[in-house]
Amino acid sequence: MSSSDRTVVHLLRHGEVYNPSGILYGRLPGFHLSEHGHNQAEIVAKALADADITVVHASPLQRAQETAAPVAAAHGLQVITDERLIEADNRFEGKTVSVGGGALRAPQYWPLLRDPFKPSWGEPYLRIAHRMLAAVHSARTEAEGHEAVCVSHQLPIWTLRRFVTGQRLWHDPRRRQCALASLTSLVFVGTELTQLQYSEPAGGSSPVVTGA
Repeated sequence: MSSSDRTVVHLLRHGEVYNPSGILYGRLPGFHLSEHGHNQAEIVAKALADADITVVHASPLQRAQETAAPVAAAHGLQVITDERLIEADNRFEGKTVSVGGGALRAPQYWPLLRDPFKPSWGEPYLRIAHRMLAAVHSARTEAEGHEAVCVSHQLPIWTLRRFVTGQRLWHDPRRRQCALASLTSLVFVGTELTQLQYSEPAGGSSPVVTGA
């Protein structure tokens, strides 16, 4: 295998968000990185400093754009926005949500919980997987023979990971392996996915911390 046959697409989850109210912000505008989140983005940029990155794509949401910026700057690149990398749509946006608490305790929202396999409260898992896979292949094509970074969000990254590894898309959110500012790296030979790697250059974080 020559180096020109190998392409790596790094899926980077954004850093910590400033969210003192602890709401589920989803696609709401105006949610930016906290000071710690900016530090996490810088740590990831340093970790990728020697990588052969030629493409940086990001979700249109502010937290993703801010996470992408140091990586792009380190390689003299512009951040290209890809709408397909956006956070999953969720009808609990703007509300506090926790197991046994928050909006989940209000009877008027219970009908949204009728089908966790789809899920009924937001964007279907399969739709998330398909748009994320399309975004990855666009980045792979653009960075052919090199490396690309795609900055996205926990649920879309984790859904894609389960999809490409042949696992059911419905899952327990407490078991997601997708820490803040983590890298889920897809290694391709030609168009074939041959390896999946995971790393946490900025350290671990709980998958269920509200506002993360």
